[in-house]
Amino acid sequence: MLNRQRVVMTLSVPPETANEYRKLAKAKGETISQLFREVFSFYKEEKLREEFFQLQRYGAKKSKGLKLTEKDIEKLIFEGR
Repeated sequence: MLNRQRVVMTLSVPPETANEYRKLAKAKGETISQLFREVFSFYKEEKLREEFFQLQRYGAKKSKGLKLTEKDIEKLIFEGR
């Protein structure tokens, strides 16, 4: 059985934003709650993607400083597992 608990949240936005938001939800055939969940999910995915690329850049910078080849890095990763 699915747990369908919900928490009611109140947001404060300018009237123009509220109107645009309602229009967008209506155009998509969604409720404003459904659209909020979709937008929030997209935001979380983008933040995770951003963190991944930051870590990737950090790792690339560190590996260049250590003069490691891609094969060396692969070996280290698999040894660590």
